[in-house]
Amino acid sequence: MFSTTVKNLINEALEERADLFLIDLTIGGDNAINVIIDGDNGVTVEDCILISRAVEHNLDREEQDFSIEVASAGAAASLTLPRQFKKNVGRTLEVKTQTETFEANLVSTDENGINLEWKAREPKPVGKGKVTVQKQANIAYNDIVEAKVKIKF
Repeated sequence: MFSTTVKNLINEALEERADLFLIDLTIGGDNAINVIIDGDNGVTVEDCILISRAVEHNLDREEQDFSIEVASAGAAASLTLPRQFKKNVGRTLEVKTQTETFEANLVSTDENGINLEWKAREPKPVGKGKVTVQKQANIAYNDIVEAKVKIKF
């Protein structure tokens, strides 16, 4: 009952802000609510406050004791939803599949997966030396084991 109420309150708050979306929601045995959100344009402290208040102001602490923590996904968090990939088009990702690991530019996404491009040095087809070639890979969302944005300084 409590968890259903919390989920409904969060969904209502997210409907008001279409640019925000839920990444994870956990409710511990001691009614510790932990919400992770992300946004198409990032997440601000005010966004976290909005979601927190949407829950806090609609639950009665006299009826149910609880704590709530709302946070953004964070720069080092794995990308899990197609919407997260879409907002990171143009950035460098490290993508792991069952068989390979890619560090490449995310050039586009669609409903099925992602498209990556990168440059690699390969031996010349004829003669000595190496040549730089442009490579690409199309990876289905189901094949992605882990994907993270590579932060460059």
